[in-house]
Amino acid sequence: MRTTYFIGDIQGCGDQLEQLLALLEQRSKDNFYLFAGDLVNRGPKSLSTLRLIRQLQQSGRADSVLGNHDMHLLAVSEGIRAPHRKDTLNEILQAPDRDELLIWLRQRPLAIWHEQHLLVHAGILPAWSVADAMQYAQEIETMLRSEQWLSFLSDMYGDQPERWDPQLRGHARLRCLLNVFTRMRFCRADGEMEFASKDGQATAPAGFLPWFEHTGASADATRVFGHWSTLGLLNRPELISLDTGCVWGGQLSAVCLQDRSVTQISCPQQQSPT
Repeated sequence: MRTTYFIGDIQGCGDQLEQLLALLEQRSKDNFYLFAGDLVNRGPKSLSTLRLIRQLQQSGRADSVLGNHDMHLLAVSEGIRAPHRKDTLNEILQAPDRDELLIWLRQRPLAIWHEQHLLVHAGILPAWSVADAMQYAQEIETMLRSEQWLSFLSDMYGDQPERWDPQLRGHARLRCLLNVFTRMRFCRADGEMEFASKDGQATAPAGFLPWFEHTGASADATRVFGHWSTLGLLNRPELISLDTGCVWGGQLSAVCLQDRSVTQISCPQQQSPT
């Protein structure tokens, strides 16, 4: 029987990813890996990380959702966004296989539904069912795979609209959806999001809660996500939070779908949160 592992944000910490996979494959050679996005950036080995996960995906052994750092790489690669001073993306941008890697990355999904588990990078809104989330994710995926993808990337940055409305259209609609899937931490029950706060649950702005603490239409599924390193590992029946701060000197974490066992690799600090 194939064993499935959910793996948290790697952010270019390629050595630790290889250590984690080697440890998991000591237990079983028939594993399937689902990555929570933010495959690249801030760690020292974004290129080898991307190559390894692409190889695993193309051999039918893995897949990944897109995270905000992955979207940032796509924007920087096309000159749409200036590199950040802490970015570690040059190795990818100068690689001989950069085009193949970036095309592969652009074709990754925003949400994956696998054995009653919904995997996204950041979250989904309380009013959304699993079917809603998969439909809205497909809207962005279709745009990223179309000839209009550069136009969308040029207009994808910004906090507005801050509240989801099914009547939204055009780039405003896609921007709002992308913010839900790749950036959201706190929201209101009515779908209004707040993007300034990045600390743990106790720092929720007045009137807001962590998105997963609202009673929602997707409560019958197990929601799996990364993105929130200050939240850390949560392993609840209805929820798995995977980002344990690999790039900040924390751990790279894998959670087994079948028995909920946790495997972690300690990581050297590559970046300072300040």
